[in-house]
Amino acid sequence: MSASARDLMHAGQMPLFAADQVRELDRRAIAGEIDGFALMQRASGTAWRWLKARWPATRSLTVLCGGGNNGGDGHVLAALAAHEGRRVQRYSLVPRERLSGDALRAAKMADAAGVEWHDWQSGAPIDGEVIVDALLGTGFQGELRPAWADAIHAIRDSGRPVLAIDIPSGINADGAAAGDIAVRADVTVTFIADKLGLYTGCGAAHCGEVVVEPLGLDALAHYDIRPIAWRLAPQYLTEMLPARPRDTHKGALGFAGVIGGAPGYGGAALLAAEACARSGAGRVMLATAPEHVTASLVRCPEVMVRGLIHATQLPPLLESLSVLAIGPGLSLDSWGQAMLQCALEQSLPMVVDADALNLLASRFMGMQRDNWILTPHPGEAARLLGCSVAEVEADRPTAARQLQSRLGGVVVLKGAGTLICGPRGLALCPYGNPGMASGGMGDVLTGLITGLVAQGLELEQAAQCAVLAHALAGDRAARQAGERGLLASDLAFCARILINPTMGEEDAAATR
Repeated sequence: MSASARDLMHAGQMPLFAADQVRELDRRAIAGEIDGFALMQRASGTAWRWLKARWPATRSLTVLCGGGNNGGDGHVLAALAAHEGRRVQRYSLVPRERLSGDALRAAKMADAAGVEWHDWQSGAPIDGEVIVDALLGTGFQGELRPAWADAIHAIRDSGRPVLAIDIPSGINADGAAAGDIAVRADVTVTFIADKLGLYTGCGAAHCGEVVVEPLGLDALAHYDIRPIAWRLAPQYLTEMLPARPRDTHKGALGFAGVIGGAPGYGGAALLAAEACARSGAGRVMLATAPEHVTASLVRCPEVMVRGLIHATQLPPLLESLSVLAIGPGLSLDSWGQAMLQCALEQSLPMVVDADALNLLASRFMGMQRDNWILTPHPGEAARLLGCSVAEVEADRPTAARQLQSRLGGVVVLKGAGTLICGPRGLALCPYGNPGMASGGMGDVLTGLITGLVAQGLELEQAAQCAVLAHALAGDRAARQAGERGLLASDLAFCARILINPTMGEEDAAATR
């Protein structure tokens, strides 16, 4: 199995697959003499056990079924619930006469268990304490038909908790945007292999807790079916950031530079520089407008700050750097333009963010480098691609791949389910929270990435580790004091704990 995806895994990276790949795995399992209906029963039984574990006091449920195998899973779950004495309300969006194969067999199983069949009609009551969404599976694409949209509206309007089978109805399994409406699940139990679309864009907002149940199948055993992305987990930080040797000195940990903070825009650059220092870079220099020097010295005296009036002052400061970040608070005026032009003339590895990205899109289009990391949010990504924000969000994985193909290096497409796309492919970070939707968060991320590059990580690994640490730090800070009012400056200390492998989650004072 020398060519299998398993050989490409690191600890803390979980494989993600596309919908057609999972269907192929399902087909191969059935062709390998696993009975298709037995596999459906296995899936439904697993979902039913998760429902009972999450809502153990549930005495009644409403199951809404579609017409394919996803609907079949719902019919079988309804039968299992009825056998255990639960009251089950069963709706079907597809007339009985249109069912066939395993889906029909599953519907008959529910009939035999005494579960009454109801055709869905607009305004139908939802009586169950918990709703099971078995309407649309991973094959959904395009627009919802009116009856299906009506059923999804009813699920959402009910206010009841929802368990989604395989994927919430209306969500695209490959990461494309949902339509105007999709089920918001509290728990999603997905089968055979994990799917990219559960974690980015709309999926991140609709899937709730995701449980992956392989049903006894091993997706990584198929050498010709490669994951389309890898989901990062906290263990990845331990894998990539081992404890330092005892004889380490600052000269071995890199010299990072941050350029930003045009007149009147100093805060972003200060945040980036401090985060860079907190990430462990040996030395950090901030090149900013002279009026921000005092604030930098007061905020973080460990950062060597230089006040620049003209870009001609910049080249001598760059000669000893290991890596350069540019963009936070850079502005789009002449100061920012001149600084970026000077920076782009250097061969240093670069992290490019914020206004530097907007200047790339407007004044430096066509540039491509292998040694930079670009960190756009969807608006900046749209400007770089020459499209709308809606088009970026309509298919975030494709947008990330297009940016990396056009511009080279590594691209970090920020947002819910941040994507990191580099020469090795696509990685996804499933962490972070709505409290991070505040000013300065991207500047802290830029600093973290820059500091990890300075310490010798490859660009792709540095971007992945920084995104992961940044998101986990946001979650840690939110647990401590809540999401509302979470500030970017709250993250640097939390991130510092997370990128030190000897620092336990429960014991922030742990040492070697």
